[in-house]
Amino acid sequence: MSTLRVKIAVLLVVAIVSVVGVLTAVVFYMFPPPKPDHQIAQLAQQVETLARLARNAPASASLSAAPAADQTDDVMTKWLRAALAERGTPLDVTVTLPTKDRGGIISIPVTPNGWLLTPMSGPPPHSGRWRILLRWLFLITVGATAIAVFAARRMVRPLALLENAVAAVGPDATLPVLPERGPAEVRATAKALNSLSSRLKAAMESRMRLVAAAGHDLRTPITRMRLRAEFVENDEDRALWLRDLDEMERIADSAILLVREESAKAPPEFIRLDALVADIVDELKSQGHDIALLHSTAATVRTGRLALARALRNIMINAATHGQRAQVDIASDAQNARIIIIDEGPGIAPHLLGRVFEPFFRADPARRQHIPGAGLGLTIANEIIQRAGGTIEIANGSNGGLVQIVTLPQAAESSAA
Repeated sequence: MSTLRVKIAVLLVVAIVSVVGVLTAVVFYMFPPPKPDHQIAQLAQQVETLARLARNAPASASLSAAPAADQTDDVMTKWLRAALAERGTPLDVTVTLPTKDRGGIISIPVTPNGWLLTPMSGPPPHSGRWRILLRWLFLITVGATAIAVFAARRMVRPLALLENAVAAVGPDATLPVLPERGPAEVRATAKALNSLSSRLKAAMESRMRLVAAAGHDLRTPITRMRLRAEFVENDEDRALWLRDLDEMERIADSAILLVREESAKAPPEFIRLDALVADIVDELKSQGHDIALLHSTAATVRTGRLALARALRNIMINAATHGQRAQVDIASDAQNARIIIIDEGPGIAPHLLGRVFEPFFRADPARRQHIPGAGLGLTIANEIIQRAGGTIEIANGSNGGLVQIVTLPQAAESSAA
């Protein structure tokens, strides 16, 4: 009942059935059917006339030796005998119920051994007109429902197309081009969304060019400053200058790398995720990081190998450096593969968890200056994972530390082969 399609269909059904029901009730009120007593009286008159004609000309009447053998309608038989008695012509007539092959039959005794069998006409079944009215409304409801469902689907189809198009927004936050067809309002909406998508794409490309240009242009003054810092006589001051220049160079390189990741269009390939994670863990161990692969389950994903390796490496380095020690676990099911990374660090304040993917974000900049980095590792990793159709979840562990869960859609093993 929450969708617009269902609401429109229900509204149409209620409107159609209500109008037909009211009109039918008005017609019943203005043109009521004959009363049963009047109908029975007319039927009794017909039976009396037929009996008189059969007695006067028995040769022309086709008489039966016995009344109709079908089941007797006791109510109609009683009513008809009473009506004949009131007319002064008491006859022991019998009325049989309608069958599948024929209607009701009136058996009229003409002679002691002869019966005139005539079809019953006139009065409706004694089940009542209200039952007929309910059946009529039921048929109207069924027909109105079919029409309403068809009309509602046609009416909301353009809106469904817009909804599906908006839901198909890619990881780069740009909208797909919408077909500008349908009613005037839908065409205007699609045109406005297409224009918005074009402006968003242009703004994002301009932002990326600006970041890349700034990162590239920073390298020249950094190089000049590094040359000048080498001539600083005081060893302590020279070390401080060089450390700050290294930090600036990492920031510039990370900004350029972020632009490359957002604009890269590397073709996807099938990757054994468990093997890739094992290689990265071994690589980080050889570099002196305290990290271990506890459990591994076979999993296959489809994305760019270099980009995915860079993303997972950034996440694991983040856990091994800021979390002092990292443990990696790989789990998978038929739909998804999950990489769970747990560290033993101090975690992140709950009110800052929603900002971990922001560029240049540091949870504790005052106490973490001795750890190299520009604050773009998780930002780049998040861009890569989202482009691969996955997600990254970060939360504080129940016993301290940080828990990072990377979820990626699993590719079919047959396709990987």
